[in-house]
Amino acid sequence: MPVNDKVQADWDPRSDAVQGDQRAAYDEMRERCPVAHSDFLEWSVFRHEDIVRVLMDPDTFSNAASRHLSVPDGMDPPEHTEYRRMIEQFFRPERVDAFEPQCREIAAKRLQALLARDELEFIGDFAHWFAVRIQSASLGWPLEMCEPLRLWTQKNHQATFAQDRPAMAEIAREFEGYVHELLQIRRAAGAQASDDITGSLLRQQVQGRPLRDEEIVSIVRNWTVGEVGTISAALGILVHYLAQHPDLQQQLRTQPALLPAAIEEILRIHGPLVANRRITTRPVEIGGRKIAAGERLSLIWISANRDGRVFEDPDAYRPDRDQTANLLYGAGIHVCPGAPLARMEMRVAMEEILGRTTRIDPIPETPPTGAVYPGSGFATLPLRVR
Repeated sequence: MPVNDKVQADWDPRSDAVQGDQRAAYDEMRERCPVAHSDFLEWSVFRHEDIVRVLMDPDTFSNAASRHLSVPDGMDPPEHTEYRRMIEQFFRPERVDAFEPQCREIAAKRLQALLARDELEFIGDFAHWFAVRIQSASLGWPLEMCEPLRLWTQKNHQATFAQDRPAMAEIAREFEGYVHELLQIRRAAGAQASDDITGSLLRQQVQGRPLRDEEIVSIVRNWTVGEVGTISAALGILVHYLAQHPDLQQQLRTQPALLPAAIEEILRIHGPLVANRRITTRPVEIGGRKIAAGERLSLIWISANRDGRVFEDPDAYRPDRDQTANLLYGAGIHVCPGAPLARMEMRVAMEEILGRTTRIDPIPETPPTGAVYPGSGFATLPLRVR
């Protein structure tokens, strides 16, 4: 009988108390029950030390936790290694640098239109719009795909929180349809096909053969879920923090060279990504809990990056901290390959936001609302801008 049939729930990750303040709830769990069981997530790991142990032992803690094909996130070596090597080429410095002007233009044009107002709802008006738009641009998708992609990410988020399996399956088929249509267009164009990431994936090979369409769908879906949700959440967290700290806001406005370190530290304090999954390949003990083979674990990144055993005074903004322990992009063989692109996109967006404003303030009478799992940050973020 599996271990979790005998284990009482230590917490309810979907409760109002947890979702009302995810950071505070994960902080409390890290100190009270650092490896906790629930019906929703099975096992959750909260301490930095335990999470690093999992990340550095893929033989025991497998990434093959998805019930569906997941390339390369849901793979282990040696299969993972070849797919990962193929994917990393899309995030080389020269590719990221080449995309920066287009990324900046997208941000600038949107902000020029928005900042004619005195107030805006930052998540809907900019953060999510920008994340969808740059994802479409980086993949070479047409502008008319942006709205379907925006709606798709919202439906995917809602179905994941509800664990609505039929809805999740239908949403997956919807995305598969988008990608298949775009692949057909590129195949029909032949040598005249656009030289974008989607077209390039058709020319890639693994194990001496071209990628199958279902592998391309999986790669693009993983990028899209990660990119759109995480970038939009991160921008909301960053702008909210600066609205709450006007002196820092002004310092970064006048000294934009400080932005990269500031972004890393603010997103350590309030992470944009809640968790990733693993599955045990053999019985193991971690955090004082005995876990059987075949059990699912969620690594709670937000909690790890706020662990006072690693980050002294974790709520304090200290951009000169040693960031090598920061798990914002994970660690080990599955460290996020898109980190260079994400860093550029966030830096460019923040440079444009700060460069085109003189002040960003919260609106006390209209407070923000928090995002719910699997999202982090804010669902809405009303701001006053000048």
